Amino acid sequence: MGGFKIVCLLSVISALIVSVLLFLLCEDRLLPVPATPVVPDRWWGKGEGGNVDDEKISKFLISVSEDTISDLRSRIISDLPRLSPALEDSAFNYGFNTEFLKDIARYWLEEFDWQAQETLLNSFPQFITNIDGLDIHYLHVKPSPASGQKIVPLLLVHGWPGSIVEFLDIIPLLTAGNEEVALEIIAPSIPGYGFSSAPGKPGFNSKHAAQIFKKLMVRLGHEKFYCQGGDWGSFITTHLATLFPSHVLGLHVNMGGVISPGGMMKNLLVLVPGMKYLLVDQEDMEKVSSLGSVYASLLRESGYFHQQATKPDTVGVGLSSSPLGLAAYILEKFSTWTNPDWTSDNTGGLEGGSHPIKRDRMLTNVMLYWVTNSITSSMRFYKENFPVIMDQDISRIPLEMPVGFADFPKELYRAPKYLISGKFPHLIQYTRMPRGGHFAAMEEPQLLAEDIIKFINAAEEEANFVAKQEF
Repeated sequence: MGGFKIVCLLSVISALIVSVLLFLLCEDRLLPVPATPVVPDRWWGKGEGGNVDDEKISKFLISVSEDTISDLRSRIISDLPRLSPALEDSAFNYGFNTEFLKDIARYWLEEFDWQAQETLLNSFPQFITNIDGLDIHYLHVKPSPASGQKIVPLLLVHGWPGSIVEFLDIIPLLTAGNEEVALEIIAPSIPGYGFSSAPGKPGFNSKHAAQIFKKLMVRLGHEKFYCQGGDWGSFITTHLATLFPSHVLGLHVNMGGVISPGGMMKNLLVLVPGMKYLLVDQEDMEKVSSLGSVYASLLRESGYFHQQATKPDTVGVGLSSSPLGLAAYILEKFSTWTNPDWTSDNTGGLEGGSHPIKRDRMLTNVMLYWVTNSITSSMRFYKENFPVIMDQDISRIPLEMPVGFADFPKELYRAPKYLISGKFPHLIQYTRMPRGGHFAAMEEPQLLAEDIIKFINAAEEEANFVAKQEF
């Protein structure tokens, strides 16, 4: 009988030890925090290197030649007869419906005014500067502050298949600010996207993009600044805040790009019956109540990711040769990533006024990929980042600066608060948005702008309080 008691006692002790270890792992307190990785300087341009001390900044205007537009039109016309007929009643379940693609082609040829869009883009101050061998294109919009407003610099980073076009509607809202702050916006094109030159060597990933954007901000006179991003922008800015924390005043993201080991463990534990009631906030229950269907949807919508993370140049051949192929590939994301239910609609929700983004804005985004021939180099970013996504060192380094998160209900994968709290222990703002999807800055610029400004106000108030306490 005594032996049985000893076995029971040992079992209880073992269970307690396992529970404590599991708790510490979930709270990211078990594994040691690794040293911050050092990203060495590297020349990413062609050849062996150039004048690394050249910090010249030049004004930039978009000017697309008539020959380029003429070639585009002829390719659209020649593409049309070769479109495969859509299956009956297939809507967008097989991808972009080719019958509707014909309507897009007609609009593109007959109604879309590129010159007007070019003029709109050029109304935003643009510049080019060379960093580590790459020409970095960026918008730099300064506010006209009212009395009492503090000017705060914000690095604003886009994603794929987006571009600086994502920010045309939100920038005026951010520069206007509120009573306390007005934001000075620096919105660069990721190298290999749009008018930023593409890396000439393999290996350029989000760590290197973060390093270049940090150098850009310092070159512009901002030793300390705020960061914001969605999609790759979230990934890049999170890396920037991790690698160069002394430069980042605060981070705001609208997509969970970097998850700590504790967050991943919690995500597994919520699959165990009953565990979600211990780990998940009541407001986030809907995000974990049907994880099976969420993962099935992710599998269905992530085929592009596997292709781009393995053989981007292969698919790039077709997309850089056919404007309709490029438009279908990009606009299909603007359909399903804005609302996954639109796969059952013959127009993918892109017609009839239901889509929150205007057609001209979406086509302007497509045009930036076409006129710069950057679709292939933009997709290479997936291949270069695939190993980085699995990088445990970055995910295990918690950010000490204030972080804000905007959770949009139609995002591809919504990040419950428990999932990101390990990487972001100082999460001072988590906003559950009433509407909106993946392209938040384009779909709901007002909501996102208000959330960013609210976050920066809170971070500034916190910084002022700490400064007073230290004084």
